[in-house]
Amino acid sequence: MAAVSDRLPAFPWDKLEPYKATAAAHADGIVDLSVGTPVDPVPELIQRALVGAADSPGYPTVWGTPALRDAIIGWLRGRLGASAAGHRNVLPVVGSKELVAWLPTQLGLGAGDKVAYPRLAYPTYEVGARLCGAEAVVYDDPTELDPAGVKLLWLNSPSNPTGKVLSKEELIRIVAWAREHGILLFSDECYLELGWEAEPVSVLHDEVCGGSYEGIVAVHSLSKRSNLAGYRAAFIAGDAAVLGELLEIRKHGGMMTAAPVQAAVVAALGDDAHVEEQRGRYAARREALRTALEAHGFRVEHSEASLYLWVTRDEPCWDTVAHLADLGILVAPGDFYGEAGANFVRVAFTATDERVEAAVKRLG
Repeated sequence: MAAVSDRLPAFPWDKLEPYKATAAAHADGIVDLSVGTPVDPVPELIQRALVGAADSPGYPTVWGTPALRDAIIGWLRGRLGASAAGHRNVLPVVGSKELVAWLPTQLGLGAGDKVAYPRLAYPTYEVGARLCGAEAVVYDDPTELDPAGVKLLWLNSPSNPTGKVLSKEELIRIVAWAREHGILLFSDECYLELGWEAEPVSVLHDEVCGGSYEGIVAVHSLSKRSNLAGYRAAFIAGDAAVLGELLEIRKHGGMMTAAPVQAAVVAALGDDAHVEEQRGRYAARREALRTALEAHGFRVEHSEASLYLWVTRDEPCWDTVAHLADLGILVAPGDFYGEAGANFVRVAFTATDERVEAAVKRLG
């Protein structure tokens, strides 16, 4: 066990604990904007579906119920423009982080293989590479990578942490390059429903992939769009051959989405009203925080989508973390996401309206 854990970087959030203690000491309490965890209620129709399936004494299937697959397919076709999606193009997973962390291992990657991901990125891409002993490589533009040895290419649009969105034209170019070099492309699109100043597009869109999912898979989560982080509800969609192999491996590993959660996902994907309601909450919080941060001397970069503002005062990120902690506000230092984030912090707008209002007052 120690040999495996030794491959991994230090858990970054532990470094934030002293600043969290400082922020918590504020007379009006902490405003925690460091982690993008939902705080609003799970929509009632989803709760009802979960409770209605609570009497589930048997084992669920790894592939999910036909009703779940139908719901995912309907959403892929209607929301992403993936008109060719069918049952063999979808696979539920136990939250997207589990998938990201263990995907390279399940693909059989190891020493001598390369896993590529953005220079500023969700840390779990690197963790996944390290767990299987593959080499982690970063990029600014994936098409400028040396393709030799690259077996898995991660895209992330909208980006965590920056909120940057890849255009349809960029996606078409990257998909073509990956296919030309025989590189499997996984696109993390978990924030796709949260575009603000840009309209995110999926790699599965007919105009991006040409109606064929060969060599491409998209990752989607209901944690953000439907407040289901506690349900561990996500799915992947795309290349049937890749998903078929992962299905066989995950069946042996018992990686099953709980039956009540499957029922809840069916309800969630069948309802757009709760998604728009939640978007409205986030839009208001985003605008309030952005205005207050800019007035306080911050510059916002990218941030056209996702649940975060990527901001800087052109100083080391830990100085910014300390400054905000003194105001009772906790944010994530940019270097959690790569060396290129050393002068930035990530500000989540997932706190309650009351806590966001408190942060705005303190910044003023």
